[in-house]
Amino acid sequence: MKKKMYIIPLFIPHLGCPFKCVFCNQNSITGQQQEITEEYVRQTIETHLKTLPRDAEIEVSFFGGSFTGIPQDMQNLYLGIAKEYLDNGKIDAIRLSTRPDYIDTEILQNLKRYKVSIIELGVQSMDEEVLLKSRRGHTSEDVVKAVNLIRQYDFKLGLQIMIGLPGDNLEKSLNTAYKIVELKPDFVRIYPTLVIKNTYLERMYKEGRFFPLTLQEAVEISRKMYIIFIKNNIDVIRIGLQTTENINYNKDVVAGPFHPAMGQLVESSVILDIFIRVFEDKNIRNTKVTIFSNEKRISTIIGQKKFNKLFLEKKYNVKTEFKILNSLTNDKIVVCTDKKIMRISITDFIKNNF
Repeated sequence: MKKKMYIIPLFIPHLGCPFKCVFCNQNSITGQQQEITEEYVRQTIETHLKTLPRDAEIEVSFFGGSFTGIPQDMQNLYLGIAKEYLDNGKIDAIRLSTRPDYIDTEILQNLKRYKVSIIELGVQSMDEEVLLKSRRGHTSEDVVKAVNLIRQYDFKLGLQIMIGLPGDNLEKSLNTAYKIVELKPDFVRIYPTLVIKNTYLERMYKEGRFFPLTLQEAVEISRKMYIIFIKNNIDVIRIGLQTTENINYNKDVVAGPFHPAMGQLVESSVILDIFIRVFEDKNIRNTKVTIFSNEKRISTIIGQKKFNKLFLEKKYNVKTEFKILNSLTNDKIVVCTDKKIMRISITDFIKNNF
């Protein structure tokens, strides 16, 4: 059985980043205010290790800011500490996030010396107008160059994308997704743009120069991108910012499509699409339907506030029952009527039918 993976997050807000993207307030996004000292890094790792299962797969991850842009001695200090835990067998991997324009041969050689295995690039968009209006300070060509270099050094690669930035729209977001597919990352994250306090985007929003996506729009665009990536064998490991003390309405989120379970909303929407196609193809109507899923996925299958369940019952005049069957993997659903038993792989269905 595959080990469960845990991340020990170390947030390094704004360190190494001379740019001020319109959406960015790293202190709010990461919830990090404390100075990042050697003692803090060690204490954070030790505190997490005490609570994690010994048989887990554990990564130390440097998030926020632009890690490879901070002074070399600071990079080496942080990475050296993480490498100690890796060499001692207490963790299994080191991950970091950075900007595409802060990648070169010397940087990558240094990361290899410290046994970094995973690099995430904050791409945000592959549209030049969106990058310019968002004040990213890099181009789509910088992304391509960075990805090609990273591939030469055999790192695992993740790309982070934002939808709903200034100048963005559905067509540009999907075009970004297709260009990301061409780069063949191992995984992606999708972040709908939020208006955060004390950012230039907040000023634009209050002056009527920026209109964030609605939650429905963000779910729909994310759903379309999710399908594109799954069809092309690219894992989507997160959709939406993680909720923190600050990342919440009535805190630092001023406006935008914030939801504490954004990923579940998107996945539920995809699964409803699958149900509709199955019900139409198999002519399932006016009957009782039992749907099996494992315990972890059952709430996603049913939908938030039972949306999927209620939709199917109303549209097809069926009585639905959802049951837990833990022998099923996260990717599997079983749909049963009195005449049919349908075993569905979510991934395979997306690849073959969307």
